[in-house]
Amino acid sequence: MITRPLPASCTVLGYRKDGRPIYPVLGASSDDGSNDEAAVSISQKQLNALLSREKDQGGRAAVRALADKLGFANATELADYVNGQRQAEQEQLTETQRREQELVAREKAVIAREAATLVRERDAARRAVLAGVGASGQDLEDAAVLLRVDDDADDATVRQAVQDLKARRPELFTVPPTGTALPPAAPGGAPASVPPPRPGTAASKPGAAGAEMARRRGLLPAA
Repeated sequence: MITRPLPASCTVLGYRKDGRPIYPVLGASSDDGSNDEAAVSISQKQLNALLSREKDQGGRAAVRALADKLGFANATELADYVNGQRQAEQEQLTETQRREQELVAREKAVIAREAATLVRERDAARRAVLAGVGASGQDLEDAAVLLRVDDDADDATVRQAVQDLKARRPELFTVPPTGTALPPAAPGGAPASVPPPRPGTAASKPGAAGAEMARRRGLLPAA
């Protein structure tokens, strides 16, 4: 049997109807080197899909190995455990935030009470200064409203402001000025508008005058 050698692969055997050349079929001979190098045509999209599938398979294998190492039956149990830990951490964080908010609210309430106390003490001190120069009753309330002084003013500034208000609105301050003599006392130490008791006159009992009038009219027997 005579073996006929194939022509070289680059030899044109003929042409197709559309004009393309026809070459010998590669791999027809066991001696042809193309048998060891199979040419595969694949698109970029197919290549990316293959690589992604291999990556996913490798990732799942790694997860399964990690689950086995940590003592979980499968990857689902491992995922449930991780999600549970995350939820517990979130709840703990929420509780901590709630406590912090309550602490901030209490601190604000304490500050507000202290501020209110300072305001009351400041107003009381200024009303005392106003009362010391003659303001009383409703006049004291009006004077406290009309007093023009900053909230953080010192005592000297407050006293000066009170004197200025007294100069502008003297009708709010009714205490007699220093040095004005009081009305003279009547004899016996009674006020001038009340007559002193007569010497030797005993103080009458309540109802004694009415009883005496009834006796004079004969309504009561004579004593």
